[in-house]
Amino acid sequence: MTRGKQQGVVRIIAGRWRRSPLAVVDAVGLRPTPDRVRETLFNWLSNEFDRSFEGVSFLDLFAGSGALGLEAASRGAGPVVLVERNPIAAETLRAQVKKFGAESQVAVHQSDAQVIVSQLRRDQARFDVVLLDPPFASEGLAEILGSVAPVCARFLYVEASRALDADQVEPLGLTMRRSARAGAVFYHLLQRTNNEETVDASSDLSRNIRSSDTRS
Repeated sequence: MTRGKQQGVVRIIAGRWRRSPLAVVDAVGLRPTPDRVRETLFNWLSNEFDRSFEGVSFLDLFAGSGALGLEAASRGAGPVVLVERNPIAAETLRAQVKKFGAESQVAVHQSDAQVIVSQLRRDQARFDVVLLDPPFASEGLAEILGSVAPVCARFLYVEASRALDADQVEPLGLTMRRSARAGAVFYHLLQRTNNEETVDASSDLSRNIRSSDTRS
């Protein structure tokens, strides 16, 4: 791997940054969500949120190029928190957010996803939508789901190399709302099945997360 080498671009589909390019750096496991899949996902979510993302909080735990989280921000969502472990990819995301002038809407954190999730769980904080697109080569998707489910207030989006079964997610307090396949990508929209009281994922939460940022 050549660290920091750009291997292509993806473009935001809709919203105020429509058609804006996002750099895809050469990083192990970084696999941007295909345009068709993103468009389907945001059509699903748009229907769930009455076609407005204003005030809807998003947590993108394996942000990579930012194709998912920045797509949400482009459509008016916020706050949006992007978590990316790779330092070059994280710095590229910060530069993109600065270019958009979206620092007050989007926070970028170079950190392991599980570190962020652990802090959120300690704070009993949740996001309306959690985006989960781990590298296909990573193991233990079930364990990741079990860890992430408590920080999801309404919807959890999951991409995987295999289809999830409804029986796998129901013990986590989630139901299978939608699912589809595009080539080797299986993608799922899961919905939280209880209405436990949650702490709002506000800008204060973003500042709290910033204190645990593990930048290189």
